[in-house]
Amino acid sequence: MDNLLRHLPSTHELLQQLHNVEVSHNVKVDACRYALEKARRIIQTTQQIPDLATLLLWTHERLEAQQQPSLRPVINASGVIIHTNLGRAPLSDEAITEMQAVGRYYNNLEYDIALGQRGQRQKHIDDILCELSGAEASLVVNNNAAAVYLVLSALASGHEIIISRGELVEIGGGFRIPDVMLQSGAILVEVGTTNRTHLKDYRSAITERTVAIMRVHTSNFKQIGFVKQVDLADVTALAHQHRLIMIDDLGSGTFIDTSQFGLSHEPMIQESITAGVDVILFSGDKLLGGPQAGIVLGKRELIERMSQHPLMRALRPDKTTLVGLARTLQHYRDGDALQKIPIWQMISMSLETIKARAMHWQSVVGGDVVLSDSTVGGGSLPTDTLPTWALRLSVPQLDDFAARLRQFPHPVIARIQDQAIWFDPRTVFPQQDQDLIAAIQYARGI
Repeated sequence: MDNLLRHLPSTHELLQQLHNVEVSHNVKVDACRYALEKARRIIQTTQQIPDLATLLLWTHERLEAQQQPSLRPVINASGVIIHTNLGRAPLSDEAITEMQAVGRYYNNLEYDIALGQRGQRQKHIDDILCELSGAEASLVVNNNAAAVYLVLSALASGHEIIISRGELVEIGGGFRIPDVMLQSGAILVEVGTTNRTHLKDYRSAITERTVAIMRVHTSNFKQIGFVKQVDLADVTALAHQHRLIMIDDLGSGTFIDTSQFGLSHEPMIQESITAGVDVILFSGDKLLGGPQAGIVLGKRELIERMSQHPLMRALRPDKTTLVGLARTLQHYRDGDALQKIPIWQMISMSLETIKARAMHWQSVVGGDVVLSDSTVGGGSLPTDTLPTWALRLSVPQLDDFAARLRQFPHPVIARIQDQAIWFDPRTVFPQQDQDLIAAIQYARGI
């Protein structure tokens, strides 16, 4: 074995072959060491010595991989529209353009141009949020989990807050409502049972230490069968009778009625405002279709208390988030959200359009075009699907094929199901079609 290993060039000798490569010395050394270590493993398992051309190929592959950013675009052919692992909601072209401009140049993040003095960053988003929702005031933080933590810390620390036992949820990443309450200093009071909560349960739990009632949207699961939830307007009225704050954590939150697309009705932001809720929380990067953000709407006095809390500086959003969110909201104000915001383009996409694209893929790479289902994802509408047409390929060694798809310069994430690999056009941007086809051909070794 040692005799075979002696036939490998040294790191220095291999490095000399890279004299025309314009990267740093340390990067080239790393690539050479990577290739030589790979060669040693092959010698140990096969007793075969890779030649110099092979070593150089591995070295250049390593160099190329090192130039790729860790976070990069992928092609989502899974059919999951708001895919948490794939960055949730893609942004509109207009939002991206404005985020680039604000990120590239100096900007008026905390500067009032008209007055020529220091301004407030939240002012850039407050007017349009209040216009769309009807709320008195708004606040934006870096995600909805942060919004929950801020609301509880600023408004309920040291006091009791009542929540239905069936709403003590855990969402992705181990975010649990009871744990967040504990950290915020709020005192959790559970009412009702896992599946049934009545108005009388809330009423009987109110004490002199109670400061708020909170509704938490269950987001990524749904209870069916013998269940009971109190209408939001009724529990809000009870809270106000006792001079308590009513908090509504919508989770995803939407300005558009999802039922028009054959989906279940997802709680809408406007409905919480109409019900008289004092504080409403939701995400910016789920059904809203914007950048990651946590949005808080509500009564001005409560919003001001939160804005002055010491946590607010740690949770505040950056300039690109604010301008991207503002531009996303303008789509709703202008009435073109279905046409401009990618997740709504996908949700509202016609079956005819989807089938035509799947058949185009089939005409190049083969397979079968079959009826399937897309899902909304992102903790929204957990039991709902949308009908779709998908390209189904039956290939040997499915896991290896899927791995090669991911290794393509434009990685493709597809779905393995029923001993085949599936590609759903609903979540693939039209401009990605050629790259998808090329990735399939690459995975096949064509």
